[in-house]
Amino acid sequence: MTGAFRIHPDDNVATLLSDGADAVALVGGGAVVLNEPVAMGHKVALADIATGEAVVKFGIAIGTASVAIRAGDWVHLHNCTSRFDERSGGFDVVTGAAKDMAYD
Repeated sequence: MTGAFRIHPDDNVATLLSDGADAVALVGGGAVVLNEPVAMGHKVALADIATGEAVVKFGIAIGTASVAIRAGDWVHLHNCTSRFDERSGGFDVVTGAAKDMAYD
């Protein structure tokens, strides 16, 4: 079982402490079953998050779900846009590179 931590009781995501492919135990209690492999340091949804709802980490809304996210889903650029960077919805999910710029 992989470990994860939630910073604030209002958070609807947790951060993995190691790579995970099965169940995640939260530091401080609770658990969620992963729907897909999630890499260390990435976020996993602790509850269902509807399209347009806030993704909450540190007790604040850090992003908005761009599609419906199920509890246990990896939360990243493919299903969440940043509330701090309007360009984040166009970043490459693997490399993090902006898709609206040409690189030489």
